[in-house]
Amino acid sequence: MPSNPSPVTLQSLTHRLETVGQGHLLRFYDQLDDAKKRSLLAQIASLDVEGLPKLIHEYVLNKPVFAIPPEVQPAPYYPRVPGFSGGRNWSVETAREAGAKMLRDGRVAAFVVAGGQGSRLGYEGPKGCYPAGAVTGKPLFAVFADAILGAQERHGVRAGIPWYIMTSPLNHQQTVDFFEANSYFGLSKDNVMFFPQGVMPSLDIKSGKVLLSSRSEIATNPDGHGGSLKALQVSGALADMRRRGIDTISYFQVDNPIVNLLDPVFLGLHAGAGGAESSAQMSSKMVPKVNAEEKVGVFCAAGAGARKGRVEVVEYSDLPMDYQRQTNPDGSLRFIAGSIAVHVIGVGFVEKLNTDASFSLPYHRAEKKIPCVDPATGEMIAPTSNNGVKLERFVFDALPLCEKSVVCETDRLEEFAPIKNADSAVGQPMAPDSPASSRVIQTIRAARWLQTLGVAVPMRDALPGEPVMPGVMRDGRAQAPDCVLEISPRTATNAAELSAAMGGVGGKMPKGIERGEKRVF
Repeated sequence: MPSNPSPVTLQSLTHRLETVGQGHLLRFYDQLDDAKKRSLLAQIASLDVEGLPKLIHEYVLNKPVFAIPPEVQPAPYYPRVPGFSGGRNWSVETAREAGAKMLRDGRVAAFVVAGGQGSRLGYEGPKGCYPAGAVTGKPLFAVFADAILGAQERHGVRAGIPWYIMTSPLNHQQTVDFFEANSYFGLSKDNVMFFPQGVMPSLDIKSGKVLLSSRSEIATNPDGHGGSLKALQVSGALADMRRRGIDTISYFQVDNPIVNLLDPVFLGLHAGAGGAESSAQMSSKMVPKVNAEEKVGVFCAAGAGARKGRVEVVEYSDLPMDYQRQTNPDGSLRFIAGSIAVHVIGVGFVEKLNTDASFSLPYHRAEKKIPCVDPATGEMIAPTSNNGVKLERFVFDALPLCEKSVVCETDRLEEFAPIKNADSAVGQPMAPDSPASSRVIQTIRAARWLQTLGVAVPMRDALPGEPVMPGVMRDGRAQAPDCVLEISPRTATNAAELSAAMGGVGGKMPKGIERGEKRVF
């Protein structure tokens, strides 16, 4: 006869569920085969059952009300050009040297959050497998691997730079298989570690009951990029870092092909090369907002209270528009620092977050249409309106838990060309944050570097919605490069590195780029 789970195990879980009003999760248990019974019990056992009532009370039956920091102020930041517009003075070279030494000494690991799928782009598969190179069509994972290889070579990291990749239960095996099929893109397999992020149960919007996606499975959703801080601990990644002598994590998200993911200047600032403002716990990059209405989180600081002076990200939907429209005497936006989800995080800080209960991150509520099983009949329900609540955590909510936190400005045309949205239809303005806009930004960045080195790059009138070359106009019309360019991060991450890689202007550097040319460096 087939073996059944221990009655004690079943009885214990039944009692725990009924105590918190979630007994319906086992309503169809007797109708399942042995394998599905074991799977359902294991899934229930993984839940924080006793913590559900508090979670439901705070985030489902009641909607949390976000309060902006008291006497909210713009967060201070290190300007891209030291001393510019009254910003603080700091030494870029001092920071670069400090960060380069961290890399040489093997203290830095790369960490990408890659749990998303490419479905919004019409691509079936992990987002990291999506073709992103402007000319080569290299997948995002390959671009990041090139960046790691380039950093290893430039800084002489003999043991290699470890790369930690957080997947999701949905795309974990596909991601691992993709790396295997591509021989880890030239990286040592021993230096690449995959682990899936955690999940949260999806909850009924009216009752707070945990939803069932089938009679044998709980409906779940990924726990957000904030869950990465817990996943680092649970997966053993933190322990692996400590074994390797890693004390600093370079955090980035999978959709940005031009992220400078091992930036020695940023690493050096985080470690304290810029002054006493850093605690070396968590630091962030920002770009100036395009306008007050741009939908990005904003770096702010409390002007009073227990967290006075501590940096945090306030989502654009939570910061009143009259604040976002405030300007400085020169007309520039006062709340200008937009978040691009690039951070450097101390290993010790992540360890503290995982051991100190007072350091837990809040949840964020999202109302969604969630297909589920009717707990009374067992029939599937396809909702036509929001019937469920998904809860997730955001990594930037760790910032106000830092003693001090550095924010560093960067140029969005140098480091931010995300691929989030599908391309627009033919004849429509170019969609922002799309594959097409990313290719243009990659080309603009390459064109700027080449022009700095004396290379002529052809221009044309920019299309509606298209990113443009800063400060370049012809007959009053904005311009964009009349070519397609791609510079591998293995070759260079700035113009000086490109010059060195190409042997200087007198070496392999071209005199000019032809109109319509597609060129890879």
